[in-house]
Amino acid sequence: MEITEKLEVAETTAMCKTNDNFPVPLNTSWTFWIDKTERGVSAAEYEASLQKVYTVSTVQAFWSVYNNIPDVQELKRKYSYHLMRGERRPLWEDEENHKGGSWHFKTNKHDSPRAWKELLLAAIGEQFVDFLSKGDDVCGVSVTVRDKDDIVQIWNSDASVNNDIKSKVYDLLPGVKFIAEFYRAHNTHRSYEGGKGFNY
Repeated sequence: MEITEKLEVAETTAMCKTNDNFPVPLNTSWTFWIDKTERGVSAAEYEASLQKVYTVSTVQAFWSVYNNIPDVQELKRKYSYHLMRGERRPLWEDEENHKGGSWHFKTNKHDSPRAWKELLLAAIGEQFVDFLSKGDDVCGVSVTVRDKDDIVQIWNSDASVNNDIKSKVYDLLPGVKFIAEFYRAHNTHRSYEGGKGFNY
């Protein structure tokens, strides 16, 4: 089954789960996105490549989407998944994102599915709250498939505050040894504004 077909199944299943008699609400809604990342494209071209999968507001709907989209290991090179708070898009320049940044964790491919899943659950469960300054929040989680390794990111809203969530990430992923890790404000990327919204 092609990715597009699987995404359609995920959306249909999530719609059914949204109407469950006993839905468990999330603190806020979250939106799944998928895109194919190419270097050197314009912001408009990158935005056009973004595909919204579904916005989930209950635990049941989240699992319906997660369990029906292709696993990270099934994605082809340069594809990315994102889960963003509300309906914000994974674009650096967007009004809701332009003051923020993200923690980057370069992962071995065999660790990527686990890292993606655990960080998704931590995000929707608001498990990073105690590690953030007042007024800041985790607003997204992304995973990008590359040639030899993958990149998992955690987005936050305010790059000006001195937060460090790495200890929480280590607790969530015992035994996972990241190849590299760093934090970067969105507006310090070379392609910010003039380039595409998502790059490495």
